[in-house]
Amino acid sequence: MNIQQMMKQAQKMQKKMEEVQEEAAKEIVEASAGGGMVNVKVNGKQELIEINIEDDVINPEDKDMLSDLIIAAVNEGMKKAHDMVQERMSEITGGMGMNIPGMF
Repeated sequence: MNIQQMMKQAQKMQKKMEEVQEEAAKEIVEASAGGGMVNVKVNGKQELIEINIEDDVINPEDKDMLSDLIIAAVNEGMKKAHDMVQERMSEITGGMGMNIPGMF
């Protein structure tokens, strides 16, 4: 394979990766904590787009527990979104381990 072919291949891969990122940004993953007491939705850009908190868990005397549940649910949602994008990207890169910082 000559250098021109390699450049073409790299450009195709870059375009495909951009397409996957755009598609993933539209997808939503869900996560929960506390047995479903706190539920979150995160998109493929790792943006928190929704939080649902069950009334039973809202206790003004125990704000720390609610805070912990929110943090746990958000962190799980972010991890799921990141893993989803990583999986899609590895399909393109053929698992070459191209973990490019800031890419996703």
